[in-house]
Amino acid sequence: MKTFVPKEADVQREWYVVDAAGKTTGRLAVVIANVLRGRDKPTYTPHVDTGAFVIVVNAEKIKLTGRKEEDKIYQDYSGYSSGRTETKAKDIRAKHPERIITQAVKGMLPTNRQNRQIIKRLKVYVGSEHPHTAQQVQELAYKG
Repeated sequence: MKTFVPKEADVQREWYVVDAAGKTTGRLAVVIANVLRGRDKPTYTPHVDTGAFVIVVNAEKIKLTGRKEEDKIYQDYSGYSSGRTETKAKDIRAKHPERIITQAVKGMLPTNRQNRQIIKRLKVYVGSEHPHTAQQVQELAYKG
């Protein structure tokens, strides 16, 4: 028997769509991160990017449990001294609701060189419409 190691050129990337309406942020982010990395495939190899594309719709309807809507703080740093800004989750949801999902998924990806390539395959949209109808999009099986 020989060990099979997938190669980057041989990877066939699928497209999945997820409806975030009523789903818990962290539980959904785990499923999305695993699909983006390719951990749901039997050919998963940590050093080879075998993941798929994920489209998330209805980002504004994602559920934050507990008091995270008022208490959770997102930090951003511009690089300048006194350039740190803190924003509450309710303000992020009002202005850019797609950032809640993007930040949650990004935090669950490994911090290595693949991270930047993997996060580019995540497409998050407000509302139920997305411009990727030309691809063969499948529904991602997630019940959470």
